[in-house]
Amino acid sequence: MPTLSDLVDLLHAWYPPATAEGWDAVGLVHGDLDAPVAKVMLAVDPTEVVAREAAEWGADLLVVHHPLFLKPVHGFTTATPKGRTLTTLARAGCALLAAHTNADQAVGGVSESMALALGLTDLRPLVPAPAEPLDKLTVFTPAGTAEAVRTALAEAGAGRIGDYDQASFTSPGEGRFRPLPGADPTIGEVGRPEVVDEVGIQVVLPRARRTAVVRAVLEAHPYEEPAYDVVELADPGTATTGTGRVGDVEPTTLRGFAERVRDALPATAHGVRVGGDPDRGVRRVALCGGAGDFLLDRVRDVDVDVYVTSDLRHHPAGEFLEHGGPALVDVAHWAAEWTWLPVLERRLTEALGGTVSTRVSTTSTDPWTFRA
Repeated sequence: MPTLSDLVDLLHAWYPPATAEGWDAVGLVHGDLDAPVAKVMLAVDPTEVVAREAAEWGADLLVVHHPLFLKPVHGFTTATPKGRTLTTLARAGCALLAAHTNADQAVGGVSESMALALGLTDLRPLVPAPAEPLDKLTVFTPAGTAEAVRTALAEAGAGRIGDYDQASFTSPGEGRFRPLPGADPTIGEVGRPEVVDEVGIQVVLPRARRTAVVRAVLEAHPYEEPAYDVVELADPGTATTGTGRVGDVEPTTLRGFAERVRDALPATAHGVRVGGDPDRGVRRVALCGGAGDFLLDRVRDVDVDVYVTSDLRHHPAGEFLEHGGPALVDVAHWAAEWTWLPVLERRLTEALGGTVSTRVSTTSTDPWTFRA
């Protein structure tokens, strides 16, 4: 039987906390890392009713999307709803872990799960996650010292590309220089022009290692004044992770697509709100799980027919539609993000080989309960 520590490591590997937004509060909230875990329950919100459900089922771990504490607290008591939630879990011996914005962007995360639930294909991020910042360093050195310089570069962290290390490119050439008075040349004499068989060595390196790599080159290089340059590489925007998703659907109308959305998501009092011509054609869709009005300006410039998200406000939505771009489909926040839970349950079952029982909570924690 896995321990809580094993489950935390697994979930953090899928949804790294470092990828969460700076304002977010993700990860393990409560629990004994050495405790065995036999039952895991999954839910969108850590509410009192969900905590009671987890406790009554005998869950050892409750994994939720929304954090219980987004702002710092100095304590939790049964005088507050959040305090009662955590107290209920603690009394039942149930740990609590939140995967929020780190799960939003991930492969197998919230937006991707929602896209798959709506039948989208050929998925790509609406806003690709930024790639690790990379530099390219080129240094010129006498041919006989090239291997020592390449070794120093590799040891300093340069030359790692994907699953390869010590990667470099070497090209031959001639180095020309004339030592001036005060120089102490490794090759040649003061005042006399020199021509040396040199090679140019090019390596890629993480930008965070720039200073360390340059220092390593200066220390390993035989010249007192080595020639080198560093160029920042552009982000190709090819990350498979990122905010939102864009994908294709079989050609349909806006009305037909809205009905597909209605049927794919859990029913809520909110329902599915649509802005646009019902007979408009739909073939490409953008979406963002959760509140996505912050992406409206981005969506306006993307070749899509409709944007699906939650919590759209009157003025931003109206101004967006006035531009004549994509239609809008607004769904319940809870329903959109619930689509991630069955996906996560399947991943846990496959990864743990059936050693842990899982349960997806179907308790609606959408704040809107009925329409008058």
